[in-house]
Amino acid sequence: MHHDPTRALIDGLGYAGLAPFVGLALLLWLVSPDLHPFVALALAAYGAAIVSFLGGIHWGIGLRYAATQTPGHAFHLVWGVVPSLLAWVSMLMPAYAGLPLLGLVLVACYAVDRKTWADAGLAHWLPLRWRLTVVATLSCVFGAAGT
Repeated sequence: MHHDPTRALIDGLGYAGLAPFVGLALLLWLVSPDLHPFVALALAAYGAAIVSFLGGIHWGIGLRYAATQTPGHAFHLVWGVVPSLLAWVSMLMPAYAGLPLLGLVLVACYAVDRKTWADAGLAHWLPLRWRLTVVATLSCVFGAAGT
């Protein structure tokens, strides 16, 4: 088996990125109620940042498609801003509602990636994306239940 250092780096960064999701969701169940607003805000802000990052991937795809005049660039550019806008809305909501919205957006991002990443040559990353999405989404829902 060939060792791919880039793959190992991306896998490692992806899994490490779950630590704030899982850790903050657990903290919501462990800290005293007076700390809940801070921990919930931290979890929501991290989730919003990740959701925005997922949209940004589509901007990268869209820009590459536009540069090579590949059809589909407009979809990627438009979709690329949708997760950020929904993440912003989630931050305006109380955590019990905003965190489930972020979970829903994470699932929607995965669904769009599943439909579009193959054409962009990224299908081999979908199993990792699925695993990350499941843990991040469950963390948002578990965290919301702890608020």
